[in-house]
Amino acid sequence: MLEFLGTVGANIISLPGILGLALGMMTRRVWLGALMGGIVALLQTVIFAHGSFAEVNTFELLIAVVIGLCAGSLGSAIRIKGATV
Repeated sequence: MLEFLGTVGANIISLPGILGLALGMMTRRVWLGALMGGIVALLQTVIFAHGSFAEVNTFELLIAVVIGLCAGSLGSAIRIKGATV
C-alpha cells in the first residue's frame, strides 16, 4: 500500500502531473489534453528507465499514464471553466 501511495504521489508532483496539467490548459478539448498528458507520462517512464521498455515496470507505467490522463483532463477543464467566467 505504501509503495502504491508513493508511486501516485511521485507522479502527481513529477512530469505527468505538472506538465500534463500545463499541456491540458493549452487546449479546450478534453480528449486532446488527456492524450497529451498520457504521452508525457509514457515518455517520462521510458526516459527514466534509460530508454528500454524491458526495464519499465508495468505497474509504474499504468499509474503514470492514469495520472497523466487525469492531469491533462483537469487542465482542459480549468481552461474551459476559466474561459467562461
